[in-house]
Amino acid sequence: MLIATDLDGTLVPDGATTVPSYTAQVLRRADDAGVPVVFVTARPLRWMDPLWPHVGRHGRAIVSNGAVTYDAGAREVVHLAGIDAGTGLAIAAAVTEAVPSASFALECLDGMRLDPTFDEPDPTPPGTPRGPLDEVWDATALKVLVRYDDRSPSGGDHTAFHDAVEEAVGDRATVTWSVAGLAEISAVGVTKASALTRLCERMGVVPADVVAFGDMPNDLAMLSWAGTSYAMADAHPSVVEVADHLAPPCADEGVARVLAGLLDQVSGEVR
Repeated sequence: MLIATDLDGTLVPDGATTVPSYTAQVLRRADDAGVPVVFVTARPLRWMDPLWPHVGRHGRAIVSNGAVTYDAGAREVVHLAGIDAGTGLAIAAAVTEAVPSASFALECLDGMRLDPTFDEPDPTPPGTPRGPLDEVWDATALKVLVRYDDRSPSGGDHTAFHDAVEEAVGDRATVTWSVAGLAEISAVGVTKASALTRLCERMGVVPADVVAFGDMPNDLAMLSWAGTSYAMADAHPSVVEVADHLAPPCADEGVARVLAGLLDQVSGEVR
């Protein structure tokens, strides 16, 4: 068995830098039982340091919606799939034509690049490049983030915004989202599922032995791929529709509670 779990809104509260005590206890129990737990998240690598102690002895995680597979023990990138400037600038131009109020940011291994109007709610280090995309796009982008102005004629119609971005991008990249009003663009074919598939093949784990947890549309591909899938009780409706089961809410440490039950089953079978 291998557990693949999203982080924000699934394993931990949105934006958390610590793991709740009961969840940490269950993760240690899984590691002791030889059951790997892989964090599969939209978070960038730079937000993961406080969570590495909880990945267990296997030490693997998938970040940036599948763009990066990381070995936490060795502190090295195992696999990277991103968007180059030539491809990305053409995509950004198409998105801007479809959504004139769109603004862009690039998530790269060494940090962000922001266009002049992108509103980044989280603090960025001093000196984070900000300027026209064709001037700041100097590295492979793991994700291209697209925001739009809620004061535009479409107002707060986030569904229309996401649909417009997806149509503009077409088959040149992969579009998903985990926050309303923010589209996340990855390289062609890059999803949480594609990275998890590659990692499981290396570990000799088949899909039937994978149990996955998620709460937002960027988890859909992973949940559909896994042999067993759980949506959090308060997940997005599209996730609830796809998942095999419901887990208790994130606030009730639902992943840990389900995982504890699964470990009890494994322990009983061993006896």
